[in-house]
Amino acid sequence: MRHLIDSVDLTIEEIDIIMNRALDIIAHKEMYTDSCHGKTLATLFYEPSTRTRLSFTAAMMELGGNVLGFSDANSSSVSKGESVADTIRVISAFADIVAMRHSKEGAPRIAAEFARVPVINAGDGGNSHPTQTMTDLLTIRRELGHFDNLTIGLCGDLKYGRTVHSLIKAMHRYEGVRFILISPNELKLPSHLKSELAGDCEEAATIEEAMPRLDVLYMTRVQQERFADKDQYERLKDTYILDEEKMKLAKQNMIVMHPLPRVNEITMGVDADPRAAYFRQVENGKFVRMALIYTLLQWRNQVEKNRDDICLTDHICSNIRRCISGAENVPHRAYMDPYGILRCYYCNHRINPE
Repeated sequence: MRHLIDSVDLTIEEIDIIMNRALDIIAHKEMYTDSCHGKTLATLFYEPSTRTRLSFTAAMMELGGNVLGFSDANSSSVSKGESVADTIRVISAFADIVAMRHSKEGAPRIAAEFARVPVINAGDGGNSHPTQTMTDLLTIRRELGHFDNLTIGLCGDLKYGRTVHSLIKAMHRYEGVRFILISPNELKLPSHLKSELAGDCEEAATIEEAMPRLDVLYMTRVQQERFADKDQYERLKDTYILDEEKMKLAKQNMIVMHPLPRVNEITMGVDADPRAAYFRQVENGKFVRMALIYTLLQWRNQVEKNRDDICLTDHICSNIRRCISGAENVPHRAYMDPYGILRCYYCNHRINPE
């Protein structure tokens, strides 16, 4: 069974297949109106969402399929204590494909282990958001025409920003891509991701410092829901604000992206700038999810490649408060990353010896 749990679950060649399918859907929508007739998508959203959930719903409906699910975990059997594993076993009897969002990092990976249908991760805590990454890739492809040799500025919440984490993993595989990291000290990119970038990234203190070199500026909001300390959130939330004056420093063909929702990190005056791509990005999300649903249903009988570096461990994940391994009775699993660091199989954080 093929699933999409992390942005690196797809090879570059498979990403090209989905990108080309999305472009074909844009060009020939009428050819796809009944392509998923009789198929059902289940949207399991344990965490609030507007854009992503509605984007999946619109995508499946435009493919001629049906949609069922929940948008609030309290309205499901989760409120009675049902595990992710049991929920997905049940839903597999009702649906042909599942899109799942969860506040606990690694939860969609648990779902994929027990599902009898393809599972798409629609965001798990601060870990990963691969369909947003596919949206971002389609936006870059349509706006700039290529993925190679780009300089990408990532601004705002780089610590908890799952869209940032997924985009880095995907774009780092392309030739000549460099990242400029713009964030306060408290919201810097996690060390395990920064180590993967090696010499392909640098840090900047301000947007103004980085702006003249950027091909893409990827803005993110400081996420209140990720903070245990509300005072810290209040102190950091307005650290970076993109306005019309800062846009004057940018290249004429640079694009501004944002996974949305925005709060006040991009002023409304920027919206009229033709380089502001974030609302075009939203529509790209529908098209790429149409392509992804269509393709995963085609690949349904493909065998998922087993990872041979996964092992059981007695050690505890250092991210236990946010990881699914701290919330449900699952085996403690780990893998060794390329730098010799033992990491949690579910959320990718470092493992702490007991």
